[in-house]
Amino acid sequence: MTPDDPTYQPADDGLRPGEKPKWKVLGPGLVVAATGIGAGDLIATLVAGSMYGYALLWAAVAGVIIKIFLVEGAGRWSLATGRSIFEGWRRLGKWTSVYFGPYILVWGFVYGATAMSASALPIYTVFPQIPFIAYAIFSGLVGAALVWFGRYHALEKVVAFFVGLMFVTVVGSAAFAAPNLLDALQGLIPTIPEGGLIYTLSIAGGVGGTITLAAYGYWLKEKGWYTPKWMKVMRIDNGFAYVLSGVFVIAMLIIGAELLHSANIAIESGDEGLVQLSDVLAAEYGAFVGHLFLIGFWAASFSSILGVWNGVSIMFADFWGRVRKRPEDHPARRSGGKYYKFYVLWLTFPPMLLLLLGKPVGIIIAYGVLGSFFMPFLAVTLLFLLNGRHMPKEWRNGWILNVVFVLITLIFLVLGVNQLISAFQPG
Repeated sequence: MTPDDPTYQPADDGLRPGEKPKWKVLGPGLVVAATGIGAGDLIATLVAGSMYGYALLWAAVAGVIIKIFLVEGAGRWSLATGRSIFEGWRRLGKWTSVYFGPYILVWGFVYGATAMSASALPIYTVFPQIPFIAYAIFSGLVGAALVWFGRYHALEKVVAFFVGLMFVTVVGSAAFAAPNLLDALQGLIPTIPEGGLIYTLSIAGGVGGTITLAAYGYWLKEKGWYTPKWMKVMRIDNGFAYVLSGVFVIAMLIIGAELLHSANIAIESGDEGLVQLSDVLAAEYGAFVGHLFLIGFWAASFSSILGVWNGVSIMFADFWGRVRKRPEDHPARRSGGKYYKFYVLWLTFPPMLLLLLGKPVGIIIAYGVLGSFFMPFLAVTLLFLLNGRHMPKEWRNGWILNVVFVLITLIFLVLGVNQLISAFQPG
């Protein structure tokens, strides 16, 4: 049943006619934000803090604002039109499917291995008696089992639990680092360190998710928010969730600035850097704090598994159902349908080959090439969709929003070109 069906009744989300939104209705924004803030984002901001102190704090805040605009745009399209983001892309031409089809398959193949590895690393650090790959495979299997039936409301509750864990552990670790408030306030003044342009843009544009941003509209539908009636609630949901994710990002930058930059301690840029940080925290404040941070590392990684295994699988089901010419309300195109379950399996089992064999260079290059332009793809297509004839006039972008989206697009184009160059560089 779809919003176009005259018998359709939206899910009861605790709002009566005329009642103001309450915090208890929050959900899809929290899921998309928690999914987007993974181990890679934590380490990126940590390294930024260790290299430049508080100088890039403003860029981290800008990154949160950018994601609020992008996710709000995706949500506004879905609520105003009753159509998924993929149906919107289809209205822009078949070229969108030509890009998106290979991208979602290659991305899922490589990301599956990356996410399972990130979730396994903190567990292996504490309990090294069992082989690392066993933890990685176990993480993927548990994640697949938890989302197999596509029950969104259960996912929302589990993710909320992990967000709570992240808040206690990551923000708690930042509190132990005792931030210098005067230096932090100076970091809100936009400056670009010498030689740090790309790094600045990466912090501003790279933190907080890629393809999962586009999944927001699907989670709105799963929540039961279909029509413009929910627009205000969606904006509160999205804004609050990304402000919360900003707190995590700023906490990591504080840790990097206070604990690493001030002591001139260098760490690795991969997930191993977070393990090294736990060792630094343990040496400085005791083993309990070190292990506490590892719990937060695991919560960030495993919540990303759950969100991606669910949200991107729904996106694939919508895409493949359209390729198979199934109507938009066909069960196979919905969460828990056969196309959804196929992609859950695709995220889980083929990537285990990469865990066993290592990551082949060709796959990594293809991943880098396709992935480098997803965020520009999302920004550009949203710019067209939110101004196009299929968007009800009252919900289209104004000129200020159009300027913002153009600037966001330019940022991601620069990052995309840089990532594309990096994909072909040896080593």
